[in-house]
Amino acid sequence: MPPHFRRDALFLIAGPCVLEDDALNLRVGEHLARLAESVPGGIVFKASFDKANRSNAGAHRGPGLDEGLAALDRVRAATGLPILTDVHLPEQCAPAAQVVDVLQIPAFLCRQTDLLVAAGRTKKAVNVKKGQWMHPEGMRGAIEKVRGAGARDVALTERGTFFGYGDLVVDMRGFTRMRDAADTPVIFDATHSVQRPGQGAGGSSGGAREFIPPLALAAVAAGANGLFMETHPTPDIAPSDGPNMIPLDKLDELVARAVDVWDLAAR
Repeated sequence: MPPHFRRDALFLIAGPCVLEDDALNLRVGEHLARLAESVPGGIVFKASFDKANRSNAGAHRGPGLDEGLAALDRVRAATGLPILTDVHLPEQCAPAAQVVDVLQIPAFLCRQTDLLVAAGRTKKAVNVKKGQWMHPEGMRGAIEKVRGAGARDVALTERGTFFGYGDLVVDMRGFTRMRDAADTPVIFDATHSVQRPGQGAGGSSGGAREFIPPLALAAVAAGANGLFMETHPTPDIAPSDGPNMIPLDKLDELVARAVDVWDLAAR
Protein backbone atom coordinates (compact mmCIF):
# COMPACT_ATOMS: atom_id res chain seq x y z
CA MET A 1 0.00 0.00 0.00
CA PRO A 2 1.41 3.43 -0.90
CA PRO A 3 1.94 5.86 1.98
CA HIS A 4 -0.87 8.22 2.90
CA PHE A 5 1.70 10.94 3.61
CA ARG A 6 3.57 11.63 0.40
CA ARG A 7 6.58 13.82 -0.22
CA ASP A 8 6.26 13.98 -4.01
CA ALA A 9 2.68 15.23 -4.39
CA LEU A 10 0.40 17.53 -2.40
CA PHE A 11 -2.17 15.64 -0.31
CA LEU A 12 -5.16 16.76 1.73
CA ILE A 13 -6.72 15.68 5.02
CA ALA A 14 -10.25 17.07 5.23
CA GLY A 15 -13.66 16.52 6.77
CA PRO A 16 -15.94 17.76 9.53
CA CYS A 17 -14.50 18.43 12.96
CA VAL A 18 -16.69 15.87 14.67
CA LEU A 19 -18.92 13.10 13.32
CA GLU A 20 -22.57 14.05 12.91
CA ASP A 21 -25.37 12.02 11.34
CA ASP A 22 -24.82 9.82 8.29
CA ALA A 23 -26.39 12.38 5.97
CA LEU A 24 -23.83 15.05 6.88
CA ASN A 25 -20.87 12.67 7.10
CA LEU A 26 -21.62 11.18 3.69
CA ARG A 27 -22.38 14.53 2.08
CA VAL A 28 -18.92 15.76 3.01
CA GLY A 29 -17.27 12.42 2.23
CA GLU A 30 -18.80 12.12 -1.22
CA HIS A 31 -17.79 15.69 -2.03
CA LEU A 32 -14.22 14.90 -1.01
CA ALA A 33 -14.21 11.70 -3.07
CA ARG A 34 -15.02 13.74 -6.17
CA LEU A 35 -12.43 16.36 -5.29
CA ALA A 36 -9.77 13.69 -4.78
CA GLU A 37 -9.49 13.28 -8.55
CA SER A 38 -7.92 16.76 -8.62
CA VAL A 39 -5.49 16.29 -5.71
CA PRO A 40 -2.25 14.62 -6.85
CA GLY A 41 -1.46 13.07 -3.47
CA GLY A 42 -5.04 12.09 -2.68
CA ILE A 43 -7.47 12.95 0.12
CA VAL A 44 -7.91 11.38 3.56
CA PHE A 45 -11.34 11.85 5.17
CA LYS A 46 -11.11 13.17 8.72
CA ALA A 47 -13.70 13.25 11.52
CA SER A 48 -13.50 12.72 15.27
CA PHE A 49 -15.63 10.26 17.24
CA ASP A 50 -14.93 12.20 20.43
CA LYS A 51 -13.78 15.76 21.03
CA ALA A 52 -12.22 15.07 24.40
CA ASN A 53 -10.56 18.48 24.76
CA ARG A 54 -13.53 20.84 24.42
CA SER A 55 -13.39 24.15 26.31
CA ASN A 56 -16.69 23.67 28.14
CA ALA A 57 -17.91 20.62 30.04
CA GLY A 58 -21.32 20.76 28.34
CA ALA A 59 -20.01 21.10 24.77
CA HIS A 60 -20.92 18.51 22.13
CA ARG A 61 -18.28 15.77 22.03
CA GLY A 62 -19.48 13.36 19.36
CA PRO A 63 -20.95 9.86 19.18
CA GLY A 64 -18.22 8.03 21.09
CA LEU A 65 -15.87 5.20 20.12
CA ASP A 66 -18.18 2.36 19.07
CA GLU A 67 -20.85 4.38 17.29
CA GLY A 68 -18.23 6.68 15.81
CA LEU A 69 -16.13 3.89 14.33
CA ALA A 70 -19.25 2.37 12.79
CA ALA A 71 -20.06 5.74 11.20
CA LEU A 72 -16.51 6.09 9.86
CA ASP A 73 -16.72 2.60 8.39
CA ARG A 74 -19.84 3.64 6.50
CA VAL A 75 -18.04 6.67 5.07
CA ARG A 76 -15.17 4.45 3.94
CA ALA A 77 -17.56 1.99 2.28
CA ALA A 78 -19.52 4.74 0.50
CA THR A 79 -16.57 6.83 -0.69
CA GLY A 80 -13.53 4.59 -0.92
CA LEU A 81 -11.49 7.26 0.84
CA PRO A 82 -8.93 6.40 3.51
CA ILE A 83 -10.12 7.48 6.96
CA LEU A 84 -8.42 9.39 9.79
CA THR A 85 -9.62 9.92 13.34
CA ASP A 86 -8.19 11.24 16.62
CA VAL A 87 -7.30 8.98 19.50
CA HIS A 88 -6.99 10.31 23.03
CA LEU A 89 -6.26 7.19 25.09
CA PRO A 90 -3.91 4.25 24.47
CA GLU A 91 -6.79 1.77 24.70
CA GLN A 92 -8.59 3.50 21.80
CA CYS A 93 -5.79 2.80 19.33
CA ALA A 94 -6.30 -0.90 18.66
CA PRO A 95 -10.08 -0.76 18.06
CA ALA A 96 -9.74 2.39 15.97
CA ALA A 97 -7.05 0.72 13.87
CA GLN A 98 -9.52 -2.02 12.96
CA VAL A 99 -11.55 0.58 11.03
CA VAL A 100 -9.45 3.60 10.10
CA ASP A 101 -6.31 4.00 8.03
CA VAL A 102 -4.69 6.83 9.97
CA LEU A 103 -4.53 7.55 13.70
CA GLN A 104 -4.07 11.16 14.72
CA ILE A 105 -2.49 12.36 17.94
CA PRO A 106 -4.02 15.68 19.08
CA ALA A 107 -1.65 18.59 19.70
CA PHE A 108 -2.28 18.67 23.45
CA LEU A 109 -1.23 14.99 23.67
CA CYS A 110 1.86 15.05 21.45
CA ARG A 111 4.20 14.11 24.31
CA GLN A 112 2.06 11.34 25.84
CA THR A 113 4.41 8.39 25.49
CA ASP A 114 1.87 5.63 26.15
CA LEU A 115 -0.50 7.05 23.53
CA LEU A 116 2.23 7.50 20.91
CA VAL A 117 3.55 3.97 21.47
CA ALA A 118 0.06 2.43 21.33
CA ALA A 119 -0.62 4.22 18.04
CA GLY A 120 2.69 3.07 16.60
CA ARG A 121 2.07 -0.55 17.61
CA THR A 122 -0.99 -0.70 15.37
CA LYS A 123 1.34 -0.30 12.34
CA LYS A 124 -1.19 2.14 10.91
CA ALA A 125 -0.21 5.54 9.55
CA VAL A 126 0.11 8.10 12.35
CA ASN A 127 -0.20 11.88 12.15
CA VAL A 128 1.15 13.75 15.19
CA LYS A 129 0.07 17.35 15.65
CA LYS A 130 2.70 19.68 17.05
CA GLY A 131 1.80 21.09 20.43
CA GLN A 132 1.10 24.81 20.46
CA TRP A 133 4.00 25.27 22.90
CA MET A 134 6.55 23.06 21.10
CA HIS A 135 9.43 24.20 18.92
CA PRO A 136 9.80 22.33 15.59
CA GLU A 137 12.85 20.26 16.55
CA GLY A 138 11.13 19.23 19.77
CA MET A 139 8.78 17.01 17.76
CA ARG A 140 11.58 14.62 16.85
CA GLY A 141 10.98 12.71 20.08
CA ALA A 142 7.31 12.10 19.30
CA ILE A 143 8.15 10.64 15.91
CA GLU A 144 10.87 8.45 17.42
CA LYS A 145 8.35 7.01 19.88
CA VAL A 146 5.86 6.21 17.11
CA ARG A 147 8.47 4.74 14.79
CA GLY A 148 10.09 2.82 17.60
CA ALA A 149 6.76 1.08 18.25
CA GLY A 150 6.44 -0.03 14.63
CA ALA A 151 4.73 2.65 12.51
CA ARG A 152 6.46 3.65 9.29
CA ASP A 153 4.00 5.99 7.53
CA VAL A 154 4.20 8.98 9.85
CA ALA A 155 3.76 12.75 9.54
CA LEU A 156 3.91 15.89 11.64
CA THR A 157 1.32 18.66 11.52
CA GLU A 158 1.89 22.33 12.29
CA ARG A 159 -1.10 24.10 13.81
CA GLY A 160 0.51 27.28 15.10
CA THR A 161 2.16 28.44 18.31
CA PHE A 162 0.46 30.37 21.09
CA PHE A 163 1.18 34.08 20.95
CA GLY A 164 0.05 35.44 24.27
CA TYR A 165 -3.39 34.23 25.33
CA GLY A 166 -5.89 32.83 22.86
CA ASP A 167 -4.14 33.50 19.56
CA LEU A 168 -1.90 31.42 17.32
CA VAL A 169 0.83 32.35 14.88
CA VAL A 170 2.47 30.19 12.22
CA ASP A 171 6.22 30.35 11.64
CA MET A 172 6.69 29.30 8.02
CA ARG A 173 10.27 28.25 8.77
CA GLY A 174 8.83 25.43 10.89
CA PHE A 175 7.97 23.17 7.95
CA THR A 176 11.59 22.83 6.86
CA ARG A 177 12.81 22.61 10.43
CA MET A 178 10.38 19.81 11.39
CA ARG A 179 11.01 17.88 8.19
CA ASP A 180 14.77 18.05 8.67
CA ALA A 181 14.60 17.19 12.38
CA ALA A 182 12.27 14.20 12.10
CA ASP A 183 12.73 13.13 8.46
CA THR A 184 8.99 13.06 7.91
CA PRO A 185 6.42 14.75 5.67
CA VAL A 186 4.93 17.88 7.22
CA ILE A 187 1.34 19.05 7.07
CA PHE A 188 -0.20 22.45 7.66
CA ASP A 189 -3.43 22.58 9.65
CA ALA A 190 -4.93 25.57 7.87
CA THR A 191 -8.10 25.66 9.95
CA HIS A 192 -7.00 25.13 13.55
CA SER A 193 -4.20 27.62 13.00
CA VAL A 194 -6.82 30.38 12.77
CA GLN A 195 -8.65 29.18 15.88
CA ARG A 196 -8.96 31.58 18.81
CA PRO A 197 -9.29 29.30 21.84
CA GLY A 198 -11.79 30.47 24.43
CA GLN A 199 -12.70 33.63 22.52
CA GLY A 200 -15.99 32.54 20.99
CA ALA A 201 -19.52 32.83 22.30
CA GLY A 202 -19.98 31.44 25.80
CA GLY A 203 -16.29 30.75 26.19
CA SER A 204 -16.10 28.36 23.23
CA SER A 205 -13.34 28.70 20.66
CA GLY A 206 -13.60 31.45 18.09
CA GLY A 207 -11.82 31.70 14.76
CA ALA A 208 -10.92 33.84 11.79
CA ARG A 209 -11.64 31.72 8.73
CA GLU A 210 -10.86 34.59 6.33
CA PHE A 211 -7.17 33.85 6.94
CA ILE A 212 -7.38 30.19 5.94
CA PRO A 213 -6.66 30.73 2.20
CA PRO A 214 -3.60 32.99 2.49
CA LEU A 215 -2.03 30.85 5.21
CA ALA A 216 -2.69 27.62 3.31
CA LEU A 217 -1.12 28.95 0.12
CA ALA A 218 1.84 30.39 2.02
CA ALA A 219 2.43 27.06 3.77
CA VAL A 220 2.47 25.14 0.49
CA ALA A 221 4.92 27.66 -0.95
CA ALA A 222 7.05 27.34 2.20
CA GLY A 223 7.36 23.57 1.85
CA ALA A 224 4.38 21.84 3.48
CA ASN A 225 3.78 18.43 1.93
CA GLY A 226 0.08 18.33 2.77
CA LEU A 227 -2.83 20.39 4.03
CA PHE A 228 -5.31 19.67 6.82
CA MET A 229 -8.62 21.52 6.53
CA GLU A 230 -11.83 20.96 8.42
CA THR A 231 -14.87 21.69 6.29
CA HIS A 232 -18.63 21.76 6.67
CA PRO A 233 -21.60 22.72 4.48
CA THR A 234 -22.81 25.21 7.11
CA PRO A 235 -19.91 26.00 9.47
CA ASP A 236 -21.81 28.64 11.40
CA ILE A 237 -24.15 26.00 12.83
CA ALA A 238 -21.62 23.17 13.11
CA PRO A 239 -21.43 21.60 16.58
CA SER A 240 -17.67 22.07 16.86
CA ASP A 241 -15.06 24.52 15.54
CA GLY A 242 -17.41 26.26 13.11
CA PRO A 243 -15.67 29.67 13.21
CA ASN A 244 -12.42 28.19 11.94
CA MET A 245 -13.77 25.77 9.32
CA ILE A 246 -13.88 26.43 5.61
CA PRO A 247 -17.33 26.21 3.94
CA LEU A 248 -17.59 23.10 1.79
CA ASP A 249 -18.56 25.15 -1.27
CA LYS A 250 -15.32 27.16 -0.96
CA LEU A 251 -13.02 24.16 -0.60
CA ASP A 252 -12.54 23.13 -4.23
CA GLU A 253 -11.31 26.53 -5.39
CA LEU A 254 -8.82 26.80 -2.54
CA VAL A 255 -7.49 23.29 -3.12
CA ALA A 256 -7.06 23.99 -6.83
CA ARG A 257 -5.05 27.11 -6.01
CA ALA A 258 -2.94 25.16 -3.53
CA VAL A 259 -2.16 22.51 -6.16
CA ASP A 260 -1.06 25.29 -8.53
CA VAL A 261 1.23 26.75 -5.86
CA TRP A 262 2.64 23.29 -5.13
CA ASP A 263 3.46 22.81 -8.82
CA LEU A 264 5.16 26.20 -9.03
CA ALA A 265 7.16 25.60 -5.86
CA ALA A 266 8.21 22.14 -7.02
CA ARG A 267 9.62 23.63 -10.23
